[in-house]
Amino acid sequence: MMKRHTGKGRDHGFTLIELMVTIALVAVMMTLAAPSFVQYLRNSELTSLTNTLLAAINAAKSEAMKSGKSAFVQPLGTGWASGWVVYVNREKQSNPGMATIVQKQEPVKSYFSIAGNGTAGESGPYIRFDSSGYSVTTGGAPAALTLTIQRTDTDSASEIRHIIVARTGRVRACKPKLSANNNNVVNAGPDC
Repeated sequence: MMKRHTGKGRDHGFTLIELMVTIALVAVMMTLAAPSFVQYLRNSELTSLTNTLLAAINAAKSEAMKSGKSAFVQPLGTGWASGWVVYVNREKQSNPGMATIVQKQEPVKSYFSIAGNGTAGESGPYIRFDSSGYSVTTGGAPAALTLTIQRTDTDSASEIRHIIVARTGRVRACKPKLSANNNNVVNAGPDC
């Protein structure tokens, strides 16, 4: 004899309506999360580039103190966005051709700009550390400078980082403070 299904027990699984509602909720949640994820990726790229340049500057300072010679960080082209080289030079001149190269960085992505002031913003930009780890000019005078790294593919003021090299040789990175009402940079100077 065959058993009859009486409909008293509930089958396990989802109905088509339950499945469609779940898919719709997931789609809405993904749509809301996507802009935040894009911002996260942009911020990660900017932070990564800042940390790469910061590490190169710290490597130059370390090499200068270790070798007892001058160490430089200098752009490979006319500006910092074209990449940079870290080298040790006995002659205390910014000429990587006659030096021991410590590190080399390829050009950065086209949507980044890097600008500097002090010796990092001159027509032949460079950062130099003496054998004591102090930031100095090629003439030996103390030199403080700031490098500003910015994304150029967005209007957001939060897409800026600074690398600050003090005369004492202290190197640090920071994110400028923004005003709460209009997302403008409040403090773009070394005190950020």
